[in-house]
Amino acid sequence: MPAGESSSEGYFGERVAAVYDAHSAGMFDPAVVQPAVETLAELAGDGAALEFAIGTGRIALPLSQRGVRVAGIDNSEAMVARLREKPGADRIDARVGDMAATRVAGEFSLVYLVFNTIFNLVTQDAQVACFENAAAHLPGGGRFVIEARVPELQRLPLGQTVLPWRADPEGMSYYVYDVVTQRLSGRHYHLVDGRLQPSPIEMRYAWPAELDLMARLAGMRLENRWAGWRREPFTALSPAHVSVYEKLRP
Repeated sequence: MPAGESSSEGYFGERVAAVYDAHSAGMFDPAVVQPAVETLAELAGDGAALEFAIGTGRIALPLSQRGVRVAGIDNSEAMVARLREKPGADRIDARVGDMAATRVAGEFSLVYLVFNTIFNLVTQDAQVACFENAAAHLPGGGRFVIEARVPELQRLPLGQTVLPWRADPEGMSYYVYDVVTQRLSGRHYHLVDGRLQPSPIEMRYAWPAELDLMARLAGMRLENRWAGWRREPFTALSPAHVSVYEKLRP
């Protein structure tokens, strides 16, 4: 799924791609997928959609089944290979590339980037470039949609940098925050054949207001922000957001 200048094949390569769907099974639940697909299909209208960080097709495949023409970019050859093995993938133009720079020919009414993947670009410059690349694919009035978590710094006591993320019979995860650079590093540990297998991850978190500024720099404006795909109101306590940016008309 994720892409970007820092998300190397070392993390999203074959070892992760081979088990990605299984380890993210909760995100493939129809109760999670369908609200996203319904909203994205409505925003796409009669136009085509371009997914940044298309991954193994969690959203792209059901969106295509809804009749939306879907293209996608991902920097992991292994993830795209998994997508291409699935039924219906022949209708999707999926290619390997950097979502902050790769251009896809054609007209799109919607570009979307889900599941916190904007954070996999680990510099502010790369994140700004991602917004600019999205805008370059859109006509005036087209939309760029981002789904991301709100940084969870309220859970960190003053001076603490490590945040346990999960611990269950299948493994555990933790994150280390650098509040100066907004970098976030950590490890996911998965239980494989009785042994914990580590997978490191690097991200750069950004607040919703910072993403709004990136959109303005790219010639877009915030149209809507919800707490989830069911368009719940976004509040100070919302752990995540779905933000819809509209490209300004000339």
